[in-house]
Amino acid sequence: MNYQIIQIDPDTWRIEDNGVRMFLLAGTQKALLIDSGMQIHNAKEIAESLTTLPVSLLNTHADMDHTGSNDQFASFYMHPAEEPGYRSSGKSGQLIPVQDQDELDLGGRKLRIIHIPGHTPGSTAVLDVDRRVLISGDPVQEHGRIFMFGENRNMKDYMDSLEKLDAMKADFDELWPSHGDIPLGTDAIGKLIDGTKKVLRREVAGRTEELFGRKIVAYDLGFTVLLCDN
Repeated sequence: MNYQIIQIDPDTWRIEDNGVRMFLLAGTQKALLIDSGMQIHNAKEIAESLTTLPVSLLNTHADMDHTGSNDQFASFYMHPAEEPGYRSSGKSGQLIPVQDQDELDLGGRKLRIIHIPGHTPGSTAVLDVDRRVLISGDPVQEHGRIFMFGENRNMKDYMDSLEKLDAMKADFDELWPSHGDIPLGTDAIGKLIDGTKKVLRREVAGRTEELFGRKIVAYDLGFTVLLCDN
């Protein structure tokens, strides 16, 4: 299976899996894998090849391109609003709930959970507090496609989450999304707010496409594409 490991610093890696990426963060006592891939199903072994520390898993949300190796883990961190969608796909394991503002300490490396619903009800971002990096999952992308069609997508919640991230920009210097360009500057959030407002006001022309057997409308914002219901 094709994947690429890129070491960001001595205790941080990103793993590129055919258009989606995972992150491995290590502290002094343990390590955290953020998401478990799409086409690969051995993310646990990959993570354990990079660190001697015990590896836990956190899913930013339950979409299938982020949970490909979840069955390798007996338990995983996830917002509980994601559990119905996760279980409907037949996935196993014990969900350890995380909520907005919860903190995980890897040993000298504190991570804060930020609940950002809209793309999915329990979408979360992870703030690497001292390193001032926000691992943003799917909701913030440049030169990617943000899925906002189908069950459990909510444009109002999405706008509220973007504005929530915009209000906390003083806490981070860059964003690491799951798809598209990396890293992103904090200005990406404001661009998405403006673009999403234009979509909601019908100021952007949409193009009808078929994806996964359903009709959707693609709104090209110039820097990324929002995929929405008709």
